[in-house]
Amino acid sequence: MLIKVKVFPQAGQEQIVKKAEDSFEVWVKQKPVQGQANRAVISALADYFKIPRENIKLIKGFKQRNKIFEIKV
Repeated sequence: MLIKVKVFPQAGQEQIVKKAEDSFEVWVKQKPVQGQANRAVISALADYFKIPRENIKLIKGFKQRNKIFEIKV
């Protein structure tokens, strides 16, 4: 399953908002430096879907705010 994620790095709190069936907004505290925010988003999504982090892969948008992730359930 592919999902679209809009990331808000350096947020005051961490949260996930489901906008549509395959669209989410994710706020993380980490800075967008050396992949820190991307790793934080993967961890947050793993907690949200209750799956291991290894089942989530960043497909597109490594350096953009809008990203596409592959979720293996």
